[in-house]
Formats: sequence, C-alpha cells, structure tokens
Amino acid sequence: MNMKHLMSKQTINNLSKLNGTIRILSQYPHFHQNAPITTSSMTPSICSTKCPTDLFQPQNPKFRKMESWGSKRFVHTAEEMVSESETESEDDATMNDFLSRFVWIMRGKLVEVYPDFEKKTIDGMLLVIVGKVVSELEKGGFDQMMGSAVAASEDFSEDLWKTVWEVSNVVLEDMEKAKRKEKMKNFLQAEEVKEMCRFAGEVGIRGDMLREYRFKWAREKMEESEFYQSLERLKEEEERSAQEGSSYGGIGAMAVEQDSVGAEEEPKVVSLPKRRGKLNYKIYGLDLSNSKWSEVADKIHEAEKIIWPQEPKPIAGKCKIVTDKILASQKEDDASLLLAEWVELLQPTRVDWINLLDRLKERNPHLYLKIAEHVLGEESFQTNIRDYSKLIDAHARDNRLTDAERIIKKMSENGIVPDILTSTTMVHMYSKAGDLDQAKAAFESMRTQGFLPDMGVYNSMILAYVNAGEPKLGESLMREMEARDIKPSKEIFMTLLRSFAQRGDVNGAQRIATTMQFSGFQPTLESCTLLVEAFGKAGDPDQARHNFDYMIKLGHKPDDRCTASMIAAYEKKNLLDKALNLLLELEKDGFEPGVATYSVLVDWMGKMQLIDEAEQLLDKIAEQGEAPPFKVHISLCDMYARANAEKKALQALGVLEAKKEQLGPEEFERIIQSLIAGGFVQDAQKFQGLMEARGFTVSEQLKVTLQASQTFLRRRPSVR
Repeated sequence: MNMKHLMSKQTINNLSKLNGTIRILSQYPHFHQNAPITTSSMTPSICSTKCPTDLFQPQNPKFRKMESWGSKRFVHTAEEMVSESETESEDDATMNDFLSRFVWIMRGKLVEVYPDFEKKTIDGMLLVIVGKVVSELEKGGFDQMMGSAVAASEDFSEDLWKTVWEVSNVVLEDMEKAKRKEKMKNFLQAEEVKEMCRFAGEVGIRGDMLREYRFKWAREKMEESEFYQSLERLKEEEERSAQEGSSYGGIGAMAVEQDSVGAEEEPKVVSLPKRRGKLNYKIYGLDLSNSKWSEVADKIHEAEKIIWPQEPKPIAGKCKIVTDKILASQKEDDASLLLAEWVELLQPTRVDWINLLDRLKERNPHLYLKIAEHVLGEESFQTNIRDYSKLIDAHARDNRLTDAERIIKKMSENGIVPDILTSTTMVHMYSKAGDLDQAKAAFESMRTQGFLPDMGVYNSMILAYVNAGEPKLGESLMREMEARDIKPSKEIFMTLLRSFAQRGDVNGAQRIATTMQFSGFQPTLESCTLLVEAFGKAGDPDQARHNFDYMIKLGHKPDDRCTASMIAAYEKKNLLDKALNLLLELEKDGFEPGVATYSVLVDWMGKMQLIDEAEQLLDKIAEQGEAPPFKVHISLCDMYARANAEKKALQALGVLEAKKEQLGPEEFERIIQSLIAGGFVQDAQKFQGLMEARGFTVSEQLKVTLQASQTFLRRRPSVR
C-alpha cells in the first residue's frame, strides 16, 4: 500500500526527529508526495474493547488528530518547504522505507487472518495500525521495537499489539541487513582487500577459497571501520559535553561534580590515538605498502570484470521482433540480413552476442554453429582464440572434418596461431578421421610451439599409427611416454599388441607383452591369445603351443577363439595329428569347439579337398544356430572351385561378390587363384577388376598366372 494514502507531510516531518539509528538505515531514497487521508470502515475484532468502531468517525478526537496531520501541512510557506526539503529528504526516505515494508508485511498478515474482508476494510485496518505506530514513534518508543518485551496498548488487543511489534522488529532487521550488504560491497573493492587477494593468488589460493578469504577480509575491514567510527562519535560527544559544561559555569560544574560522585564506578572511555603516516604492514615478510602494489590493484580491477561480467542489454520493441526471427530461422536460411539489422538496432557488445548464441544453442544447435561462425567476423564480438577452438571442437566431435578445416583456415588467415587446446583438438580430429598425415602435422606443430602432449594426445596418435598399419611408430610414441614418466594405459598396450599379432610380427608382440608386465599389467586371456595368434601367423606352431600351455598354467581356461588360433598355427605347417590331439585333450577338460574353431577346421579340410568332412563341420556350425562367418565362404569358394563343383563354387562366389568391401588383398588373390585353378577364367578376370577397383595391386605372379590361363588352360564359360 502506498504510504501517501496513509500519512501526510507533517507526519513525516514529525517522524524525522526520531533516534539517529533510523537515519543510518536509509538506503531507499524515494520521496512520497502528500495526498489526503481517506477513511474506511473496520471490523471491531482487530481491536480490543477499548477500540470501538466509532474510531473512524469524524467526531472522534483520535480521528480528528489524524486528519489534522493533513491540514497542518498547508500552514508552511513555499520558502519553508524548500529549506526543509534538503534536511528532511534522508529522514523521509528512511521512514518511507520503514513504513512501506511494515505495511506490506502487515497487509499479508491481515489478509491471512481475515480472508473474507474487502480491500477497503483491510486499508482501514492498516490506517489505524500505522497511525498508532507513528504515534508511538513520536513518543520516543522506537527503541522498544528492538526489545523482546512489548507493552500493552490501550487501543489494540494484546495479540494485535504483539504482532505489530514483531513485524516492526522484522522490518528493522531487514533494513539493517540491506544497509550492511550495500556497505559490504564497498569494502569488497577496498584497496587493501584487493592487494591481499592478489598476494593470495600468487601463493596458489584459487577458486572458492579465495572468494571466502576475500569476503572475510572485507568483513574484517568493515568491522575495523565501524570500530573507529564509534570511537570518533564517542570523542565528539565527549567534546560536546565538555563545551556545554564549561558554558554553564559554576552551576554546570556543580552538576557535573555531583554526577561524577554518583557514577564513580562507571569506567572511563579511552579513545585510541590517531594514526599518523601511511599504512605499512607486511604479510610473510612482504611489504605490501610499496608503491608497486598500485599496479597490482589495477590488474585486480581488470580481472574483476571477468568475475562480475556485464549484463546483456534489455531487448524490446523492434529489436525483440528481429531476435525472435533469428531464433526461429532454419539452418538453410540466410540469417545475415537479420543479424545486420539486429546489430544496427541493439549495437551489441560481446555479452549481448554470447547471450544470443546461448539461446540459439538451446533451441537449434545446428543453426548455432552457423551463426557462431558468422559472428567470428563481427568486430563487436571481440573474437579470441577460444571462440575458434570451441567451434573446431564442436565440428570435430561430430566428424565434420570439412567444417572444422574451414574454421582452421579462417583462424590462420586472421593471423591466430593455434594454442595447445586447439592443437589437441586437431590431433584428436584427424586421428579419429584416419588422416595420419594431418594428425602428424598437428602433432609436430604442437611440439614446435613448445607444448608437451598429454595422455590423450599420445593415445590419439598411437591409434592413428595403428589404424594406418604402422604399429612400430606407435610403439615409439609409447616409449616417449615412458621417458616422460607418463604410464601408458592397458588399452594402449592391447591395441599395439593386437596390431603386431594381426601382422604376425612376433618380436613386436613380445616386446609389448614384456613391457606390459614391467608396467604392472599381468598376462590375461586376451594377451595370451594374441601371442598365440602372432606365432601362428608367423608359422611357428611350437612357440604358439608354448604360449598356449603357459596361459593354461597361469590359470586361464582356453576359449573358442584361443583354441582356433592354436589350430590355425598347426594349419600353417599342416600338423593335423597335433591339432586333433589338442582337441581331444581339451574335450577331456570339458571344452566344446565353437564357430571359430569349426571355421578353421573347415578351411583346413577345404585345402585338403576333404569336401565331405568340411560339409559335416558346416553342419556343426549350423547346429549352434549361427550363420557361417564370412571367411568360411572364402574357404568354400576355394574348395568348390578347385574341385570343379561349379554350382556350389558360383554360389559361394556370389556371397563374396556381395560383400567385396570386406575382402583384403590376400583374400582377393586366393579367390582368383582358386578360380583359375578350377577353370573359371572369366570370373577370375572379373574379380581382378574388383580388386583393382578397391585400390589393391595385383601381384606379378598372379598376373602371369592369369595371362597363362587365358592361353593354355581350359576355358570354362561363366553361367552367371
């Protein structure tokens, strides 16, 4: 409720003579003009029996007293009003703040108790309550508001009077808190507090701890200031009392003497001497009063702009319409014209741009990337290197290599050299995309600038080398990590071990396995299987069996994949008896061959032209409810083609042609050799074309064999 409907100017003038404590609480300088007081009816239940409803009648003296407040206002002349306005503005603002808060809270309590009453009745109740509060303040009863005990009122009931003083206490506490909060803001910017924060930052204090220290130092500074102010007030009062005592002469001296006799036991107030010279203090031996710390304060002031960033400009009118159009645009739309109009209307700063981009990111991420790239060229955006790196990272995460490279190109055109974050993002991006050359260039650029790669960068580069078929270069990076006391992860070890095993590089696989053990990673079923596979591909079944038995000795039970790798090692040397003995030994321990083991046996049987045995093994695979693996079709095509089983050979060949993307150069040459051996020359030529279309080079031996087959071998027409 607006206070101009409750009080006249004369009332506020009377309130301005209250205790000085009220004046200190003034933080809301609002001026309320005079307005005539309105009367309203009020239920008698709010008052005691001494507060009848005729309180609001014109003939009531109390009502006439309230009404006289408004009439007395017009007695003053215009000159007196102007002279008093300056001295009373602070008091008016204080009382306006107090009564506004009081009426707001009290209205809520009245509405809660009397929910069925009309607003007019509630206004009347508030008028009576405020009038009583003002009268008590005029009597000098302001100090009673802060006390716990409440004196009974002649006009209000005990409960109502208690509620009035409780609300008054709450209002005074809120006003005191608001004043101290505003005062605290000034001390947070004090030079001494800034210097101590700077020193704390240099010794390693950061984040939330530094923020807590800053508020602690500001609070201590405020308490120190209040202490000295209280001493100054005591000194001024002592000097004023001394002057008044000397002016009264002998009578005053006698009165003072009598008072001193009665107050012998009261302690004397001793004021501290005034400090002279500049403040000189040290922290841990560092003189912070030196002139150089003024530069530190300036730097802290600049840093505080980041801690308390500016707020974006309010958007309204036509600018709001343009903003909504930008937010509603699609990725395919050209938003450059809308952005130009938006810039002209708002004259944005960097904070406004960031606010717009954040809203775009929440509503339309794809449009956000497009607008963010456009904003890089805006002068008001104050583009920095971090804006570029954020966009590069966003495109790299979604494998948009072309878009990321376009941002990198803009970055270089503007003369911005990639920092360590941008270089790291580029290494990850190119490694993930399989572009080894660009990944190496980004990695070397990082080293040239003096940046030290971290674990993530090393992992990405090692994976890039492994995917490019160069595990030895990846191993060299791993050795570099160890030299820098960066322990490679188990995943890196297994990736390198798997790459060496697939290529049959026994020495590389053994080096990685040994390094793993020295790094604290014990041999697992997977690592032992990879070693068996490496020796098998290298054609050394004895060493493969040695690692196989060592794995069992460690307590690992061979699975289907490990057993298949061991059978494949025996296949290299055609040691069928040893393979069968191994299977019999494993079956005694409860091992049952799976699809992987049966697939190796089918390939072995096919090479020996044991068609019936191979088909029986195919039935075993079918019994397990799984389709034959892709490599089994290569074995079947080779077997049926060499056996001149045209229908089955062409059937298997059709499966291979449908999945030609999975074929490697070795598989292509095996298929072509088997087709030539079976007389399927045209199909062999066709697969030669598929092989060259995939980018694989046909070996010279295969070319000679294919040319000779066209001249000397029996030609068999293709039925497909």
